[in-house]
Amino acid sequence: MSKLDNQERDDLVFSAKLAEQAERYDEMVSYMKKVAEMGASMGTDERNLLSVAYKNVVGARRASWRVLSSIEQREHEKGSVEKEKKIRDYKQKVEDELKDICHDILNVLKNHLVPAAEGVEAKVFYLKMAGDYHRYLAEFLSGDDHKGAAKEAADSYQQAMDTADTDMAAMPSTNPIRLGLALNFSVFYYEILNEPQKACALAKQAFDDAVADLDTLSEDSYKDATLIMQLLRDNLTLWTSDAEGADDAPAMDEDGTAIEDA
Repeated sequence: MSKLDNQERDDLVFSAKLAEQAERYDEMVSYMKKVAEMGASMGTDERNLLSVAYKNVVGARRASWRVLSSIEQREHEKGSVEKEKKIRDYKQKVEDELKDICHDILNVLKNHLVPAAEGVEAKVFYLKMAGDYHRYLAEFLSGDDHKGAAKEAADSYQQAMDTADTDMAAMPSTNPIRLGLALNFSVFYYEILNEPQKACALAKQAFDDAVADLDTLSEDSYKDATLIMQLLRDNLTLWTSDAEGADDAPAMDEDGTAIEDA
């Protein structure tokens, strides 16, 4: 990469950090997408900036979609046909935005980031990300589109798991990216595939393995790793209490769904 390219890259990353501080996430996405498309592999900070940008942009729409779905259900129960149609039309607009965002990052991952990934950790990070955005599509798509998105998510998550297993030195059980992968893959099993037993088994295995290796955890990773371990445990408690019909469910996401990594 030329000196000029390096300067442009540094400028884009700085602009993305400014956009993050100003909570202008659409612009943050634009800056980090340009960095991704420059061809060179991304460093850890750049990967995290890209992830934060898209996570916030898609997260706002996912939250909107869930709110609108709840309102739509209430109006349906009231028999308000006209209002229900207006809500459905508005929800379609949000779904179109979700599709655009998800397809955008999935194309960047497929065409630029995964091919340029250097090292196991980077590849797992990107494959997990691909699984996440296929899962977000599966949340609202229906019929064959839902099945297709779910299959793509499952394949991406499984490929990430298999890749992590090839190098336990780089991706030990306490690695925050590995833990985040297990967390989100288990949420996928629970919410998209409706397979609570597989979800619980995956989350429990990841949690137990990490507990056994806590003494190997570096100081730099300790906070992130233990936070995700807590989320794994919260989900396990939530899912087992659901299965038992218990009333004392633990903390969960504000919309009542299982918790994902940050």
